[in-house]
Amino acid sequence: MEFAYSPRLADLKERARALTDTIMQFEDECERNNGISDESHATIKAAVLASGLQAINTPVEYGGAGLTVLEQAVVQDELGKLTNALWDTVWRPANPLTHATPEQRERYLIPGARGDRRDAVAISEANAGSDFSAASTTATPDGNGGYIINGEKWFVTVGDVADYLIVLANVEPEHAATIFLIDVDTPGVKIKHIPRYTHTFVYEHPEFTFENVRVGADAVLGGIGQGHDLTRDWFTEERLMIGARTIGAAERALTLAVDWARERVQGGEPLINRQLIQGMIADSVVDITTNRALTHQVAWEFDQADPNDAELRKTLHAKAATVKLAASEASNRVADRAVQIFGGRGYIRDYPVERLWRELRVDRIWEGTSEIQRLVIANEANKRGLDNLLSFRYAAGEK
Repeated sequence: MEFAYSPRLADLKERARALTDTIMQFEDECERNNGISDESHATIKAAVLASGLQAINTPVEYGGAGLTVLEQAVVQDELGKLTNALWDTVWRPANPLTHATPEQRERYLIPGARGDRRDAVAISEANAGSDFSAASTTATPDGNGGYIINGEKWFVTVGDVADYLIVLANVEPEHAATIFLIDVDTPGVKIKHIPRYTHTFVYEHPEFTFENVRVGADAVLGGIGQGHDLTRDWFTEERLMIGARTIGAAERALTLAVDWARERVQGGEPLINRQLIQGMIADSVVDITTNRALTHQVAWEFDQADPNDAELRKTLHAKAATVKLAASEASNRVADRAVQIFGGRGYIRDYPVERLWRELRVDRIWEGTSEIQRLVIANEANKRGLDNLLSFRYAAGEK
């Protein structure tokens, strides 16, 4: 059992740290302007390509970096230190695109890996949030091999800049959940509303409507009726990446708070000498270190797993839920303590700790609420037993 970073992991971590430092200079611009300029985006895109960290989840043969899940987690840990969700400028095509046909790869995945196209995942609806099986968007066969899409999607992150959408719809009359690839300039696709959210995100989360949107059979991703499986697989890996990013964010918040506590003198001595402050720092160290270890462990298990083992995939789904639940809640605790240590300054938007505190709140909601994660974990314990959840997995080929 080896817990040290391999030379490759150490190199990836350093490259991700350098890229994060480059992107960090755009945080204040994003906060002031609710986004960054085209020139700033171009600068970041060039830095991403120079780092070799574009499309880290996409195979090299399609233009991505082709990283393992553990390698991705190490990179996301560093990128998570960015405020204003600027980590999302380091594009990562949605995982369901691994099921693309050769034609779909040429049209969507390969240019997406280069950063020339951008996808947005459109799953949630007004009445179908955590329970995506309740989605009511329909795809009705048009009699010519194509489909007519009607419905509405909410919380479509990056939807304001995406040029195509990954849309979950039910093929009628079987009500078969299916994923469709739909260009945003297709007639009938419209942005209905762009809500204002608590955080200042580099991209928006629009609401889309689909009114008699006509697509061909070539728009289907992964096959009719495969929508729930593809969505579940996407959620599984995305929850791991959320775990990694939130722990990176917590580390930055704690680092800033410790530096502040060393410098800030109250009552004749630095704050860091006060036992109540020391207690918050110690608790934060525990939250970060334990969750980073868990995230790395489960990411390693993903890399060792047989992708054809359906039962193991379900266990890993629950383990990813464990990571997402534990890390997102722990990072919120750390950020809250950091704001408290900063006092009044921690409540000013000019300070990164305020932005981290505000931005981390959504990680307990999107890609499945904390309550949903608890249900997934408990269901696994009931169906397949605690041992699968509490034990280390064996490496591939071992028993």
